[in-house]
Amino acid sequence: MAGRTWEPTKRGARDLNRWLSKGKTVYTLRNTAQNLAPYEDAQLYAAHTFDRRSPVTGEWMTSHLSASGLLAQEGTVYEQPPAGVRNIATPGRQVAAPTSEGVLARLRRGDRAKAGSRR
Repeated sequence: MAGRTWEPTKRGARDLNRWLSKGKTVYTLRNTAQNLAPYEDAQLYAAHTFDRRSPVTGEWMTSHLSASGLLAQEGTVYEQPPAGVRNIATPGRQVAAPTSEGVLARLRRGDRAKAGSRR
């Protein structure tokens, strides 16, 4: 991965907060539970755009998270989007659906209950 990375440490939070400015976007990786979403990619990345400063701490804020909060919650933060990893906000890859040949075979055999008959 090209670009800088920030680790979830005090020094990483301080360096990220110094590097940020209004409108900058950083990226984090998220792991997907393969037992719950077997057709989804194992890792996805999320984009976070910093648009204001906290009135209390003065840290840069993205949505409801400060820079140090983002590091604590998401882990390592990247300057560039990771190569070969899909954005979490884009549609997933197409997975083939079951064919109708099995349903047609059941209809030909006369098994209407399993074929999905509406009678």
